[in-house]
Amino acid sequence: MIKIELPKPDLVIRQRVQDLKPGDAPITPYFGFIDFHKITRDKGGIFFFYNEKNELLFVGKARKIRQRIKKHFEDNVSPMKNHRDEVFKIEVYEIDDPMEREIYETYAINTLHAKYNIDKVFYK
Repeated sequence: MIKIELPKPDLVIRQRVQDLKPGDAPITPYFGFIDFHKITRDKGGIFFFYNEKNELLFVGKARKIRQRIKKHFEDNVSPMKNHRDEVFKIEVYEIDDPMEREIYETYAINTLHAKYNIDKVFYK
């Protein structure tokens, strides 16, 4: 049997309101998130969307994580299109190897039972 262990997230962002201090420039929230700029622009990896109750909603992978996460909030074909308002927390895992991303994504979907993933589901 193969033992797979998910790594620790490289970044966790949550919906929050900016605490403006004198001299700070205001950041326009993006679906309640003001920390999208912290997500790597050029690296690949996987990401998890959670709700306020810390229930896993969706797992995804991408060659460029920030672009892909933003796409889930913008496009009309994302499985998350009707559930965007539920996302409260995003965990980002930087994983360079495409095969590792695929393995981790499929493993996470099926062991953690991501609520809105419809592809790669083997437990139903």
